[in-house]
Amino acid sequence: MSDTLAKTDAVWKALAEPTRRAVLDVLARRPHTTGELVERFPDLCRTAVMKHLDVLEAAGLLVVQREGRVRWNHLDPTPIRRIHDRWVSRHVAGVTSALSRLKAHVESGGGAGRDARSRDRTSPASRTKGGRSRSPRTRNPAA
Repeated sequence: MSDTLAKTDAVWKALAEPTRRAVLDVLARRPHTTGELVERFPDLCRTAVMKHLDVLEAAGLLVVQREGRVRWNHLDPTPIRRIHDRWVSRHVAGVTSALSRLKAHVESGGGAGRDARSRDRTSPASRTKGGRSRSPRTRNPAA
């Protein structure tokens, strides 16, 4: 496995766990010390918080700054942006484009004033008894 794939897998693994996402949400507002994070998550022991922070750091989502005995944890959103650019934006682009066109169409009044018959473009022969459309592919030839 390439280094890039390993890093991407580590980010997905880190983001897959709800507690780690909650930690990232807290860190998105401002950096926190480990002690502050332990206080923010009272249902977790210090060791559990540290394990979550270790996973986040290994994934590159966390930058740690030490000041004596105090450990400051800072969010690094760069890996999330790389995942967005590589995976999410590619799959969402077509959908958002279609939704934008639909929104413009509706806002321009293109969809106003039409009754149910004009919106339903199926022929009467392809309807079931209840009036719902039925795809020709799903027809039962025995019926």
